[in-house]
This record gives sequence, structure tokens and C-alpha cells, in this order.
Amino acid sequence: MNDILIPHLKEMFSLNYLQAMLVQFCFFGAYFIGSLVYFLISYFYSDPINRLGYKNGILMGLLVSALGCFLFYPAAESAQYGLFLSAFFILGLGFTLLQITANPFVALLGSDNTASARLNMVQGFNSLGTTLAPVVGGYLIFDLFAHGHEISGEETKIPYLVFGIIFLLLFVIVRLVKLPIFKNDEDHRGGLGALQFPQLKLGALGIFCYVGAEVAIGSFLINFMMLPETMGISENLAKNYLSLYWGGSMIGRFLGAISASSQLGAFKKSSYMLLVAAAIYLLIFGVVDLSFSQMWIFALLVLGNVIAFHIGKSIASQKLLLFAMINILLVLVAVFSSGTIAIWSLLAIGLFNSVMWSNIFTLAISGLKEYTSQGSSLLVMAILGGAVIPLLQGALADQIGLQESFLLPVLCYLYIAFFGYYCLKRNLGGDNTGPISSGH
Repeated sequence: MNDILIPHLKEMFSLNYLQAMLVQFCFFGAYFIGSLVYFLISYFYSDPINRLGYKNGILMGLLVSALGCFLFYPAAESAQYGLFLSAFFILGLGFTLLQITANPFVALLGSDNTASARLNMVQGFNSLGTTLAPVVGGYLIFDLFAHGHEISGEETKIPYLVFGIIFLLLFVIVRLVKLPIFKNDEDHRGGLGALQFPQLKLGALGIFCYVGAEVAIGSFLINFMMLPETMGISENLAKNYLSLYWGGSMIGRFLGAISASSQLGAFKKSSYMLLVAAAIYLLIFGVVDLSFSQMWIFALLVLGNVIAFHIGKSIASQKLLLFAMINILLVLVAVFSSGTIAIWSLLAIGLFNSVMWSNIFTLAISGLKEYTSQGSSLLVMAILGGAVIPLLQGALADQIGLQESFLLPVLCYLYIAFFGYYCLKRNLGGDNTGPISSGH
């Protein structure tokens, strides 16, 4: 939804690219602030989640997220950009709690060696939301609640009230559902224990670069497609192509879950991957307002993603290195070409972003034992990249041009490639993700 609102608010408040990127700065800056507070508590006292429990942490995150959504109403009423930014910040705090609790919780729900597969699976459903959001959110803001050609904040009031109510319903559902209880029985004395692990420190910077690059590309895609030298299309049409970017992440994450499975033979794994890829492609085709003649290139890109998974095998670090190198090439093509070639190169990046979060996360917390939750808070803190990188790219776009500004994500993917190479050389992420002992 942020990617939809950025061009909308940019026009509404007559913002430049740097000012428009304050949306992502406030939203993802909340991840840093919230995670920093969590880390300081764990440093001086003890791990809060170990005391409260993962379920209560998730419930708190849902409540704060609902509050953030409800704050969009007064922001729209007063038509103040600062209030919109405050609402994004509160919403980001709620998501911070969900990230700190949900990711390690999913990692603990089974064998350590299949933690990456589980994270890819749940991230796949996360991507389902980011795929539908540009289409559904774009319809709500640009069509259903739009006031003709007049741009105002009114279009956000009812949609975000609905989102707030959905979060409250999720709160009730999670509250009623019985979930497994994980508690660390080891005596954790606080301190900076998690930082003794080099893979965590390097992985935190990897998360910073990954989230920064992914969010920056998604944030600028609509404006990029509206440029005369690329496609020169309207906001309303561009939102459908934006769904392909996030839909690519969804396809890749489900494929990643299958690829990392140790229960399937090579033939079954290949068959399932092709079937799942085809099914999700048809789902996206049925949702977005694009014809097959506008989407056939995407089918070829999905096939290329399947092939890349086979090359990367079930080794998390190897896949991370390979996918980062592919994304470097794709961004460079987008910068130094024009027309639809530049657009499809950026859209294809979503497919290869897919497993980066889960692979970086699981490689970074490998072997942290009683420091797993503290390490998780540091990794979530690194989501700050989603605040910093888009802001820096916005400043670059104002100075050197939007297309040239995409050289910044190239630097991000270069570091991710290095982290994948580092883990590969140290045999972190051998079969799936290697020995991810949580100590819980």
C-alpha cells in the first residue's frame, strides 16, 4: 500500500522525490526505533519475548498495527502530510513487533534444517498480500473512493479504517487459537552476546541492503513506468505492473519452499515447482487488469526463475549468491536501456528477491542458541534499510535523474552477493541452511 500512496501523496502535496520518500523513511524507520528499544531491553535486562511469549508479542503487534491504520482517518481529515507520516510510523512499530516475534517463531516450529523452507512458505503468503495490494488498494484509492480528478486525502480514510478492523479481527482469532509455547530455559544474562557471531553482524547489513533495495525499487516503479522514455503510462495502469513485481516475490518464495524441501525427489520437486509457478501465474493473471499480450514476457521470466532454483540447488548461501548476481545484471540493464526492456528488467527483480529475506535471516541466526531472539531483533533493526536506501535514491533521482538513481540498488545487491559467498565458503547453509540451533 505504501507504493500506491507514495505517488498519490506526491501529487497531493506537490512533493519532490526526496520528500515523497519520507513515507518509507518513517515507516521503516519505525522498524529501527522499535527494534533498538527491544535490543536495549534485552541488553540491560532480559529477552522480552522469552518473558511475554511469542503469542503475546504477536497480539501486541496486531493491536499497534490497528492503531496505526486508524490514525490515517485524522490525517486525511486535516490533510496534513506530517500526520500521514506519523500514521506510517505507528503502523511500522506494529509491524516491527510482528517481525521480531513471528520470524523466529516460524523458525522454531520444526526441524532446524527446514527453517528456511518454512520462512519461504510464510513469506510467500506475505507476498500474496503485496501482490493484491496494488490492485485492490489502487482500486479503492483511484476508483472507488476517488473524487473525480480531485486529489485529496479522503481516499485513504475508509480503506485504512477497514484495514484497522481487519487487524482487530486477526487479534481475536490469534487470541483464541492455541499455539505452541517456546521458552528458552538457558540463563540469559543480557549483554551483547549475539554480536559475538560474525554471521549475524554481516547478515544484519545484508538485511539492510536487501530491504533497502527491494523497497526502493518498488517505491519508484510506478513513477519509472510513467516516464515517457519507458512506458509513459498512467498511475492506474502502472499499479497492475507493480503487482507483477511483488507477485514475482510470491512465486519465488513458494518455489523456494519447495526447492529447500528434503522430502521430495528431484523429479517431484521439479514437477511441483512448475505446477505451483503456473498456478500462481494464472492467479496473478486473473487478478491484474492486464492481457496475456502484456504478460507473456512475465511467463518467460518465471520459467527462468525455476531454472535458477535448480542451479542454486538446496544450498541457501549458493542461491543467495546466484540470485544477487542475477539482480545486479537486471538493474544494470534497467539503467542502461529504455522502453519495455528497462521495465521488465526491474519487474523480474521481484522473482530473485524472493528467497533473500529467509536465506539471509536463517544464515545470520545460525548457531546463536540462547541469543536467537536478540539476534532476531538486530536483524529486524536492519530493516532500517527500507527507510534509508529509498531516501538516498530519492535524493539521487532529484540530482541525476530517476533512471540513473537505480545504480544505488546495484551496490546493495553487490554486498548481498558477498554475504552469500562468505556463508558458502564457511559452509553456512549446506543442506538448506545448515545447523540452525536456536537453543529453545
